[in-house]
Amino acid sequence: MVQDFTSVEEFSQILQDLPVPDASARAAAEARNAQLTKPPGALGRLEDLAIWYCGWRGDARARITAPQVIVFAGNHGVTAQGVSAFPAEVTAQMVANFETGGAAINQLSRCFGAQMSVQALQLEAPTADFTKGPAMNEDAFVAALRAGWEAVDPAADLLVVGEMGIGNTTCAAAISLALYGGEATEWTGRGTGVEGAALAHKAGVVARGVAANPSSHGNGLEALRCLGGREIAAMAGAMVRARTCRIPVILDGFICTAAAACLEHSSAGALDHVVAGHASAEAAHGRLLDRLGMTPLLSLQMRLGEASGGALAIGILQGALACHSGMATFDEAGVSDG
Repeated sequence: MVQDFTSVEEFSQILQDLPVPDASARAAAEARNAQLTKPPGALGRLEDLAIWYCGWRGDARARITAPQVIVFAGNHGVTAQGVSAFPAEVTAQMVANFETGGAAINQLSRCFGAQMSVQALQLEAPTADFTKGPAMNEDAFVAALRAGWEAVDPAADLLVVGEMGIGNTTCAAAISLALYGGEATEWTGRGTGVEGAALAHKAGVVARGVAANPSSHGNGLEALRCLGGREIAAMAGAMVRARTCRIPVILDGFICTAAAACLEHSSAGALDHVVAGHASAEAAHGRLLDRLGMTPLLSLQMRLGEASGGALAIGILQGALACHSGMATFDEAGVSDG
């Protein structure tokens, strides 16, 4: 299997040859789950999550001890169209906040023992305004994919990716429209807080962007290149790198899920190592999760981004594995199983 890439074609080839879970480890995890001191199915979805995780890690009694959180940041030329309630300068200001430990994601990462980093991607050079053509040329796109790929720690045993980038809910809406069709208004939400006429204007920008990039229609990687941003492409690159290392991934919100959708559109099953951390309050996120057949772990009306909902879901997976790998079997506990 190819373990690196320098072109979109090579990245696409990696997507066509992704590793699969360890069938023997998964079967052993299922057998263990059936013998734990509880009624069958009593832990609900936690049981399925634990078995899924064990299959990817190749260990029937796996635990999560080295989670990683990466926040990618990028700026977008489409902000010139007035799609956000905040100026693009906020991206760099929030990166500084991440770096000094002052953001919500810093607290959540610390809470769940995750290694957290922020990757700022050429904030001084926003992507092109996609209402006038592709956001990135191939070289810029490959560089962003590689930034995500290289940011993943192969020693991690769980990955959460997130983003910071003023204007990127517009990108996510445009990607969703290009991949799944419908009306721009169905995919366009409030983002940083736009409402009324400003929201209608944002939907119009989304529609114009998709119309200006016909190669993005139904094409995952082209949608990511033409309508995404460096941080969105980097999240996709990180997800694929995690797959090659058999590291399970937790998705964050709408923008992260849009990046994931580009991968699934490019290769069915590309997200088999991925779960949705939460359903955000961004209007189209639930619709996009439905399209991907994903049921989120949490629904707390969060819409902050920056990997916050995904990081909070680390605790759910940690709990699932703590029970699965730490509980006694009926034989070990001397308890009759009926």
